[in-house]
Amino acid sequence: MPYLLATNIPTTPAGERFRALIGRGSILQIPGTHNGMAALQARAAGFEAVYLSGAAMTASMGLPDLGIITVDEVAFFIRQAVRASGLPVLVDGDTGYGEALNVMHMVRTFEDAGAGAVHIEDQLLPKKCGHLNDKKLADAHEMAAKIAAAARARRHLYLIARTDAVANEGIEAALDRARLYRAAGADAIFPEALTTREMFQEFSRQLPGVPLLANMTEFGRTPFFTAAEFEDMGYAMVIWPVSSLRVANKAQEQLFAAMRRDGGTRAMISQMQTRAELYDLIGLKAYEALDTSIAGTVLP
Repeated sequence: MPYLLATNIPTTPAGERFRALIGRGSILQIPGTHNGMAALQARAAGFEAVYLSGAAMTASMGLPDLGIITVDEVAFFIRQAVRASGLPVLVDGDTGYGEALNVMHMVRTFEDAGAGAVHIEDQLLPKKCGHLNDKKLADAHEMAAKIAAAARARRHLYLIARTDAVANEGIEAALDRARLYRAAGADAIFPEALTTREMFQEFSRQLPGVPLLANMTEFGRTPFFTAAEFEDMGYAMVIWPVSSLRVANKAQEQLFAAMRRDGGTRAMISQMQTRAELYDLIGLKAYEALDTSIAGTVLP
């Protein structure tokens, strides 16, 4: 139910709700939702949490994923997803937007916007998508200091430390980093851009009891695995960060090509969400009824 109409708005902080989902034991499936409509559709499909990808947010703005956008711009996306879905939102915190104090500011801003979880990565700016080459890594102890700062600042936010070290330093160094970040206060670890089933299994074997996040992005270095396969490998969460944006962008590309070719949209009608479907999803009639019940004319 859209937020103005909801009668059962959660009173438990989003971070606590996210933690409870992890605590159930079965893998938490988290689709990427790059705007409020995508988050609303994910909830309608039955998902219990959603993800805000830095790559998807920036791409939706026509920008590359190089750490360009600001904390306040990300907070705008968080508020959309939270307001539309009411679900705990896991947010891509990039490198934390600076050093320790900046990280603390990010954590409080994201919590205030309604986020349930955040992940912070050990890259240096300009950061890159984790599946690209030539990533520059932060010193492991400096990254641990950021994690400690985030842990100190948070009130309820679930904190995930991402390491991009596998590609540059190898899996053993990445595991060492993961242990350091965990000791600094991370609730979970996100090993990025693993390339084989054996790598995923090794992380799980070497970090018993530590919740792990898997990234199932398309067109990257990771082979395709299902949520069930990741669960069998010992993972607590899986994200599909940019999938919804990829599908939406491809559909828009086909629409604009058809409009340019045909001078209209008739050929694309069958692929469109109807007016009735849109209004039903966003609750238009219920909003109108609410408005009428509150703002009806009162005669003197």
